[in-house]
Amino acid sequence: MGTKGSQPPLPQSDRSTNVASGHWVLARAGKRVLRPGGLKLTNRLLDAAELQDKRVVEFAPGLGRTAAIMLERGIASYVGVDQDVDAVTRVQSVVGSRGTVVNASAESTGLESNSAQAVVGEAMLTMQGEKGKRAIIAEAFRLLEPGGLYAIHELGLTPDTIDAELADQLRKRLAKTIRVNARPLTRREWCGLLEEAGFDIEWVGTEPMALLTMRRNLADEGFGGVLRILRNVARDRDLRDRVLEMRRTFNEYRDNLTGIAIIARKPDVSV
Repeated sequence: MGTKGSQPPLPQSDRSTNVASGHWVLARAGKRVLRPGGLKLTNRLLDAAELQDKRVVEFAPGLGRTAAIMLERGIASYVGVDQDVDAVTRVQSVVGSRGTVVNASAESTGLESNSAQAVVGEAMLTMQGEKGKRAIIAEAFRLLEPGGLYAIHELGLTPDTIDAELADQLRKRLAKTIRVNARPLTRREWCGLLEEAGFDIEWVGTEPMALLTMRRNLADEGFGGVLRILRNVARDRDLRDRVLEMRRTFNEYRDNLTGIAIIARKPDVSV
């Protein structure tokens, strides 16, 4: 891993703070865990997936935090797939000789069919429309060998019976705030998409969507990390305005947002 001074640039570093995607704005502020359910839900997901000794492909690995955790857990091999060149460089610097990161779309990775025992994706399907979601899920299914696992950690809507008008209002507000056409789904809708693609649902876990609360940040970033974030936000007015805008939106809709993680299995045709 490179030293602090030689770190590759963050994705979207060439965009102004006012227009960059919300998760990369938070990364500029110094946030290192960018998952709806936090590090706690990521670890619960990885525990349930039992990835030790498995060949793993990760879609959109971001800053490489989950990649590092999986490598520490003793996976057999790691391949990351990201369409952002800066993200590829950054994650490759994290995994080093222990894995490979390729510059490709999660919808069309170019990797061999049935080559993975697990595919992992966090906070990336949410950012896609219905067509994009289906294409990425189909690619995960293609990459997995029979019996393989697809483990996702995404932004969810709650409850399953949420009013359609409220859900639409929430999605529009999120898209405006984070500058990405985010389309979170209910638990039933997420599971339905996976099942339609041929997967069997094995496990579902949730944690509060508390990305910008002090308690969550202390748990995810540590005391030093929280100080880093506060210092960066205090020094940059545009950064502060974006972070506060996101926090207001998350707080306003906190009763209808959740972090959701799902493990789905590709059926083993030999059984």
